[in-house]
Amino acid sequence: MKKLLLKRRAAKKEIPTRITNETVAEHRERILAGGRRFKYPMQYARHRLVFTTIVITLVAFLLILLVGWWQLYPVQNTNTFFYRVTRVVPLPVASVDGETVKYGDYLMYYNSSAHYLRQSEQLNLNDKDGQLQNNHIKRKSMDIAIANAYAAKLARGLDINISQARIDQVTDDDRNTSTGRISQETYDASALSILGWAPSEYRHDTKNRLIRQDVSYAIDTTAKQQQEKATQLIQANKAIELDALAKELGGEGAAKVTTGISGLVPHSNQDGGLATAALTLSPGGISSPIRTSAGDGYYFVKLIEKTATQVSYSYLRIPLSEFNARLEKLKKEGKVKEFIKISEDAENR
Repeated sequence: MKKLLLKRRAAKKEIPTRITNETVAEHRERILAGGRRFKYPMQYARHRLVFTTIVITLVAFLLILLVGWWQLYPVQNTNTFFYRVTRVVPLPVASVDGETVKYGDYLMYYNSSAHYLRQSEQLNLNDKDGQLQNNHIKRKSMDIAIANAYAAKLARGLDINISQARIDQVTDDDRNTSTGRISQETYDASALSILGWAPSEYRHDTKNRLIRQDVSYAIDTTAKQQQEKATQLIQANKAIELDALAKELGGEGAAKVTTGISGLVPHSNQDGGLATAALTLSPGGISSPIRTSAGDGYYFVKLIEKTATQVSYSYLRIPLSEFNARLEKLKKEGKVKEFIKISEDAENR
């Protein structure tokens, strides 16, 4: 037994043979084999480290998504951070006839209304009365966002597009006030102070309003027919009274033709262009049909009197009702789905 142990020890201490051309491959393999025991464990650890990093990243990403969903939908967090997120990521807040209603559009209108109530009305939206008002502006903001999304869908089918030049023109016209024209800087500061909107936001709202107007005019054949009939009646009798004309045209509910009187207003009155049209008439004269910047119908104005600074006129309005009627029908058919819950208190205000 001792001899066997001594032989093994001697074998371990055996001096390696001299390296020659014939034994170099053997020596190289022996050295490489000794290094592999250090290389393979490091490779294994590196692969495991990469795998662990990927898993942690995925878990963190899923956690962020879960927290974001919880904050936006169950909690309905409306702070600036989540608003900015929804402006970049097109998350849905509702759908109308298959069209996505963007959460960012809803928050844009909601935050604007909330900003106005806090800054101008000094209203605390967290107390009892403020909470009722808060629910009301949530409902109103949701309705606006849904209507805009539906209008955008119809606009694609009607090939209606709004150019940047037209948006620029509307924005430029908005700078004309009853007391004179204001600078772009003053206009931007006013929009930020009153509505909490940056220039990009009120331009986005302008585009939404123009799309909705153009769609409303395009699909409302009944209002168009009434406008054409009114034009014919006026041409046949230029002295016709607008009240008699409204009675002749008729209409029911939201489609009822109405009349009114402006009273004395400034030449630059913000009425969608009615005062400007009246100034081109002689007393008793009736204008051609007018599509105002408000986009709520066709108007005819009749000049009563005008002075150096003021004008008074009566008007006839043929309202647009088809767009709202279609949207209301979709709601009754269950084709409008909302992904956040708004308090029922808002429905009854």
